[in-house]
Amino acid sequence: MRWNKLLQPDLILQGSVLNLTPEIIQKYELKGLVLDVDETLVPVRAASASPELKQWVELVRSCTTLSLVSNNLSEYRIGGIARSLDLPYFLGAAKPSRRKIRQALKTMNLPVNQVGMVGDRLFTDIVVGNRMGMFTILVEPIVHSDAALRSHPIRNFEVWVSEILGASITPKNKDLSKFTNRHKN
Repeated sequence: MRWNKLLQPDLILQGSVLNLTPEIIQKYELKGLVLDVDETLVPVRAASASPELKQWVELVRSCTTLSLVSNNLSEYRIGGIARSLDLPYFLGAAKPSRRKIRQALKTMNLPVNQVGMVGDRLFTDIVVGNRMGMFTILVEPIVHSDAALRSHPIRNFEVWVSEILGASITPKNKDLSKFTNRHKN
């Protein structure tokens, strides 16, 4: 697979994961979501889920199966967040490695083309999702209020490199037929 295809999300949402609604999930016929944790669900230093995130999980859980997959190694932190949301989780994923994603998919018992990979990072979350043949969803990172005023250099670099390689990283809903056709092969 070419780099521009590996780095191209199927859907780019403006705002955080909280903007991923059941209507969007149903539109793309997703039965499951694999969720990144750090800066996708919580700021990197947060030790617990926000009330808004808990509400979102309850809302989305009504229409899809959820699982957390994090590169983070902290059982205390990631496990605590997962338990507060009552979600299965996998640590030390080393994304874009596919190993932990495969484990999450196995526990979901869903075909890969019915599961979305949701994350804030192109070179980890989007690449692994595309490598697996999942529907990939890029969200804006959730950062701690102390860090909100600073730029996000890693993400900015990823976007810059991705666009040089031919991926289009501008927030817009992509045509569903492109996803459907891509996954029929």
